[in-house]
Amino acid sequence: MARRRQAVTIKHVAADAGVSLQTVSRVINKEPNVRPEMTLRVQASIDKLGYVPSIAAQRMSGSRSYLILALNDRERTIADWRKREGADWIDQMLLGGMLTCAEHGYRMIVELVDTHSDHIERELLGAIAALQPDGVILTPPHSQNPLITELLEAQKISFARIGSLTEGPGFALTMDDEHAARMATEHLIGLGHRRIGLIAGSPEYELSTWRVLGWRAAMAEAGLETDLLAEGDFSYASGRRAATELFDRAAPPTAIIASNDQMALATLETGRERGIDVPRDLSLISFDDTPIVRFTHPPLTAVVQPIAGVVARAVELIIADRSGRTVPDAPVVVPATLELRSSTAPPRKG
Repeated sequence: MARRRQAVTIKHVAADAGVSLQTVSRVINKEPNVRPEMTLRVQASIDKLGYVPSIAAQRMSGSRSYLILALNDRERTIADWRKREGADWIDQMLLGGMLTCAEHGYRMIVELVDTHSDHIERELLGAIAALQPDGVILTPPHSQNPLITELLEAQKISFARIGSLTEGPGFALTMDDEHAARMATEHLIGLGHRRIGLIAGSPEYELSTWRVLGWRAAMAEAGLETDLLAEGDFSYASGRRAATELFDRAAPPTAIIASNDQMALATLETGRERGIDVPRDLSLISFDDTPIVRFTHPPLTAVVQPIAGVVARAVELIIADRSGRTVPDAPVVVPATLELRSSTAPPRKG
């Protein structure tokens, strides 16, 4: 019977490097004020011995848990999963968050919480008690829910608010949705479009308002009317209703910006049913850039939201705050980009 290999501990690393346990701990935890040569010596021993830090041991040795908790909206997430219509928001959140956590010896855990629940305080306090996270990442609409943000502040937990610029505690991060909407609108104006519609997202989300503001600003600067605004709620069904409303106008749009991929796909299908060809008769731009819009006919021009990048930045801010390093007071912007595909073209003449 093979003997189980003895686990390498922090004591073995300290002995090999000829330093104290405290020094090894400071290097592992990436604490400041460790001399570079000391860091190199300890890291060399870690690599040589194959030492892997234990989160359980780290938690016992100090006040940190080395866990970051990310909260996403339960109702919408589960509904999308069950319909198999989910976006890749959580995939990208995990990509940016987990990789960045791993770089710093942390782990990220995702919990689904219903922001409308009467029991949200109890749910959140239960998760905090069980996990004792070093920080929390809030995504919309949690990031603008004062009940959640005030609870986290009272618990003295470092947290990041993605997609919210509401005054209050926590680190505010955005993807500059107003600029993204302006960018999409200006692209269509540059192609020669003058009747440009916008299908707005749910007013429950701050970013929906920002996108409307960006569209209005770009249209106003070009001297164009902003009468082609239709309300949606990010669902496919609302996209069909909004597209129908716009197509039924006496002077319908020659281009439409939809505030997410589901509503863009609904617009594409509603137009197809009416014999409206994209991009010959209608140019179409979406927000999100989930994988499906690259495989539609035609592939959709889309605003690419840097979800992985903004979550990675949120993790860095929380860890920096926990480590006593300086963190910015102003909102942090990780800008979106516009991916041009074949769903946009100059308006049809005649």
